[in-house]
Amino acid sequence: MFTHDAKNRDTTTLAVQVARLYYYQGLTTPQIADELGISRPKVSRLLSHARSQGLVEVRVLDPREQPQLLEAQLRSRYGVRSVKVVPLPPESSEAEALARVAQFSANYLSGLIRSGSVVGLAWGTTLDAVSRHLTPKRTENVDFVQLNGSGNARDIASVYSATILERFAQNFGGRAHPFPVPTFFDYEETKRAMWRERSVRQLVELQQRANLLVYSVGAQNAPVPSHVYVGGYLEARDLAELARDGVVGDIATVFFRGDGSYRGIALNARATGPDLELFKTAQHALCVVSGRAKVLALRAALLGGYMNELITDERTARLLLEMG
Repeated sequence: MFTHDAKNRDTTTLAVQVARLYYYQGLTTPQIADELGISRPKVSRLLSHARSQGLVEVRVLDPREQPQLLEAQLRSRYGVRSVKVVPLPPESSEAEALARVAQFSANYLSGLIRSGSVVGLAWGTTLDAVSRHLTPKRTENVDFVQLNGSGNARDIASVYSATILERFAQNFGGRAHPFPVPTFFDYEETKRAMWRERSVRQLVELQQRANLLVYSVGAQNAPVPSHVYVGGYLEARDLAELARDGVVGDIATVFFRGDGSYRGIALNARATGPDLELFKTAQHALCVVSGRAKVLALRAALLGGYMNELITDERTARLLLEMG
């Protein structure tokens, strides 16, 4: 008698076999059914399973349009290992663009997140959108760890970030590891003291072991605002300090300048996000970005080398390339 896990493995193996026959060899559904000795409806179900589980990535290559060319240009210019550009309908809004990028990213992550993964998540508007499009996939022994604290003066527990983390964990049958500290400490010495606590050290060590980091770049004036800038995390004096330091964006609430540098920015000493060097060494450092107002921050993050995989929309990709 098959166990549940054995049945899942058997289904996955058969789904891959069906997908290869369908996409690589060009066999029809009836031909596959005859070859494998299964019913035509089962062939259709297995093809759907292969797509929903990220075993198959279907892409339309239109020689008249540019997404694939944009991807190649961005890979060449910034040395990013993988770039995915999501096409947009003409005159689509910023909210529509984010929804399309979030949907694509959710499907893409289904193929990346496997049993045994440790996934670091930086909460925010973009990851919130991605979490709402996830397709359930059962995995074993997967940990989802929050990369930066999320408490502020209004909401020390931060239901917002906890909800994003929990959506990911429930979707993949994994464990959620929240980071129950403020986004920014009032005093640098308080942060140093907290980082000596065993519970915090264990969480930071789990972040360091993540083989997949998923995050976006924050920008202050985006039409779809980055949550850290509108959620009560920063005071007027903090924003003025960031302007003096030449900050153009952040990753996991760690701020950087237009050239990608981040050392010496005063607020980073009180921030709870990881040192940005972490994003240079992760096996998968996946940055998901959508929106005109994020182009400057995205360019700076690329210059800093803080990603090896990028998902963005067609309009943002074009603007990024136009910046030079």
